[in-house]
Amino acid sequence: MKVSLSFLVVYTLICFLGTFIGLIGVFKKAGYKGWYAFVPVYNIYIWLKVLQRPMWWFVFIVIPYLSIFMLMLMTWKTIRMYGKTSYLVLIPGTFFSFVYIPYLGFSRKEKYYQRSELPSMRIGVLKTEYLKNKKEQHIEKTKAREWIDAIIYAVVAAYIIRAFMFELYKIPTSSMEGTLMVGDYLAVSKTAYGPKFPQTIIAFPFVHHTLPLTKYTKSYVEWIKLPFYRFPGSTSIKRNDAVVFNYPDGDTVIMQRQNESYYGVVRAMERAFQNPNEYAYKYYMSEGALCRYDDLFRKYGADYYIGKGRDVVWKEYNVKARPVDKRENYIKRCVALPGDKLEIKNAVLFINDQAAYVPENMQLSYLLYNNGAGLNPNIRKKLNINEEDFQSNPGFDFACLSQNQLNQIKTFRNISYIFPLIDSVGKWDPDVLPYDKRYGWNKDNFGPIVIPKAGTTVSLNDSSFKLYERIICVYENNDVKLSDGKIYINGKETLSYTFQMNYYWMMGDNRHNSLDSRFWGFVPEDHVVGKTAFVWLSLDKFKDWGEGKIRWRKMFRKIN
Repeated sequence: MKVSLSFLVVYTLICFLGTFIGLIGVFKKAGYKGWYAFVPVYNIYIWLKVLQRPMWWFVFIVIPYLSIFMLMLMTWKTIRMYGKTSYLVLIPGTFFSFVYIPYLGFSRKEKYYQRSELPSMRIGVLKTEYLKNKKEQHIEKTKAREWIDAIIYAVVAAYIIRAFMFELYKIPTSSMEGTLMVGDYLAVSKTAYGPKFPQTIIAFPFVHHTLPLTKYTKSYVEWIKLPFYRFPGSTSIKRNDAVVFNYPDGDTVIMQRQNESYYGVVRAMERAFQNPNEYAYKYYMSEGALCRYDDLFRKYGADYYIGKGRDVVWKEYNVKARPVDKRENYIKRCVALPGDKLEIKNAVLFINDQAAYVPENMQLSYLLYNNGAGLNPNIRKKLNINEEDFQSNPGFDFACLSQNQLNQIKTFRNISYIFPLIDSVGKWDPDVLPYDKRYGWNKDNFGPIVIPKAGTTVSLNDSSFKLYERIICVYENNDVKLSDGKIYINGKETLSYTFQMNYYWMMGDNRHNSLDSRFWGFVPEDHVVGKTAFVWLSLDKFKDWGEGKIRWRKMFRKIN
C-alpha cells in the first residue's frame, strides 16, 4: 500500500495534536492546569513534573531526532502512571498515543497514580495486582522485567539513531582505494545532508535487506510504502564528498550474483547469445564459482531472439525487486553536481571544462614488466598494494596503483617498463553508459554530458533518450513508449523532458576497479543516504596481527 506525502503530513499532525490534547486531561488529573499542554517548551517541563522525572531529560528532548525516542519514552511512562503494566497495553498505547493518551486523560475510569503508588510489574501478569500495604507501595520489577524494559528502550533508541543520525558501515571492496580501504569501518552522518524518513517501515531491525542466518529471505515486507521525504540537513552535497547512497541499479537483484548489476548481467547474456561462437569458451562468476557460457547454450539453445538474454537470466536465477531504501549501500566520491558538465579524457576527469580535483591516493591500473622477478609479497605489503587488485604473471604484474606507489616502483631495478592501461578514444565499452555504440565511450574517455538538475529541460531524440531513459522511466516513474522514431511520455508525443529531481555523478577513487556512474549512470537525490564522517577502525585483511593488521594511521581520521 502506497501512502502519499500529504497523508503522511496529516497523520503526523493528528498524532501530535491528539497526544497533546490528551495531555490536557493528564495534566488536570495530576493537579496542573490543562492549558499548559499547549504552551511550547513549558508543556514539556510540566510533563516531566507529571512523570516525576529529572529535568536533565530536557537536554535529550531538544536534540533533533533523539527527541523522537524521548517523546516515545515519555508517552510510555505516562501510560505507566495510570497503572498499566502489560506490554499488550504499553506498546500499542505508545505507538497510537494520539488515541490512547486522550482516553487516559479524559476517561473517568482511569486513575492517575504517583510513582510511589504504582502497582507492581511482573512478566505475564495482565491484571494489575496492587500492594495491600500502602506504606510498602513501590515499583516492584522482576529481573526479567528489568531486562526486557532495558532491551526495548535500547532497541528503539538504537533504531532511531541508526535511521536518523548516523550508521556504521564496512568497506567490502577496493573501489575507493587508497582513500578508503578494504577493512575500513566508517561512521556515516545522516544529519549532514538530512536523514531520509524510512520508506519501508515494516522491517526486521538492524539489518538491511536480508534476514540473519538466511541466504535470500527478505528482512522486510512492503505492505506499507511511505513516500520519499528528507529532513533538513546541516549542509548540501559538495563536489568530492565521499557519499553513501542506495545503489541505483539495485531495484532488481540476481540473488546468486548480488555484487553485479542485474542490467549488466542481462546485457552480457544478450551479447553471449548474439555471439555464441565468441562466448562459447568464456566464463562468468555465479555464487563464487566459474561457469561457462557454453553450458547455457546447451541448456537453452544457441538460437537468438531479441530479449533472450533477459529470459535466460529469469529462468536461470532467483530474481527479486527491492525498494529504494533496501537497495545495497554504495560509497563513492561525488565528482559532479546537478547542472555540471562532465567529461573524461584519457582517464583525466574534467568538470565544467576544468581539470577536476585528483584525490591524493587515486589509483589507475598498470602492467609492470620485469626482468624475471616481479613484486614480491613483502614489497606489496610495504607499499600497501591491495592483493585483490594485483595479479602476478610470467614476465609482468598487473596492479592498481596510486601515484605515490607508482613513483616508488619506478625506482625498482627489477621493473623494466611500466605500461598504463588506459582505454583509447573510440574504443567502445558495451557496459559503459549509455550502452550505445554510436557514442563510442569507455571508462577512460567519456562524455561530455550535463548532470540533470531539477527544473532543467533537455531535448529528446533517439540518441539523447538513451542517456536519460532510466531517469525518465524508472526514477521519475513515467510511462514511455517508442514508436516509429517518436517518443511518447505518458501517452503524449514529446521532443523534450523536464527533470523532477536533482542527480549526482559518483566515481570510485580506484578508477579502473570501480563500478560507478560510468557504468550505471546518475544517482537520484532520493537515493542519497549520508556523508562519510570518519574511519573509526581499519583492519588490513592481508596482514596478520603482528604485521600491522590495525591501520592506526587511518583511525579517527576525517575522510578527504
